[in-house]
Amino acid sequence: MGFIIKKMKIRLFTIPNMLTLGNLVCGSCAVIALLTRADFELAFWLIVASAVCDFFDGFAARLLKCSSPLGVELDSLADMVSFGLVPAVAMYCLWDVAPASETLPEWARYLTLIIVAFSALRLAKFNIDDTQTTEFCGLPTPANGLFCLSLAMLMAAGDISLCRWAIVAISVGMAYMLISPVRMFALKFKGFGWQGNEIRYSFIALCVVLIVAFTRYAVPAIILLYMVISAIRWAINLRKN
Repeated sequence: MGFIIKKMKIRLFTIPNMLTLGNLVCGSCAVIALLTRADFELAFWLIVASAVCDFFDGFAARLLKCSSPLGVELDSLADMVSFGLVPAVAMYCLWDVAPASETLPEWARYLTLIIVAFSALRLAKFNIDDTQTTEFCGLPTPANGLFCLSLAMLMAAGDISLCRWAIVAISVGMAYMLISPVRMFALKFKGFGWQGNEIRYSFIALCVVLIVAFTRYAVPAIILLYMVISAIRWAINLRKN
């Protein structure tokens, strides 16, 4: 009795995988920028680059028809660094920028690292949840990463002021949003027509308005708008069902 051995050829260096690795490298550089130089602005733009790579790796995989289990796992590992570790480190480092608080002990800064733990839960859940193909359950990790890094950059530049209580509260609140039951719409278009894409086109139009109106403050405003619209949509759908 013979055995048939099937060798599975694994392609490591495809275009989508290279984009995913670009995401990972940018995230790693952001961690270094935060821990060695406390350069919040550089870290923010590196996470923007990570988000661009994260968007286009999936797009390239669908376009080139080269999706693979390896790519799926690699994407989660890269996201864990860029959108899990980096925002947690940013909020941790932001503690030193905030005014000292006599009522908040030094160990409280480690509560910011809850973002890492909940990002891991969010990504692991996404990988096994087949209901998240057209929408998300909980806040996507890239949105959380951009929100935290934009706040950190604005505060380091003196454009906003956050006390240490606020930093901890934002970290815990955003971590909860990662694993919340709120269903959030994805920017995956069903063709280019208006029908079926109403909320996506409306959201993009509002984003343009916010960018023009708020410039440097636009990113956190856009993420907050995304969460509010998603929560309202989710509540309406719950009532209908």
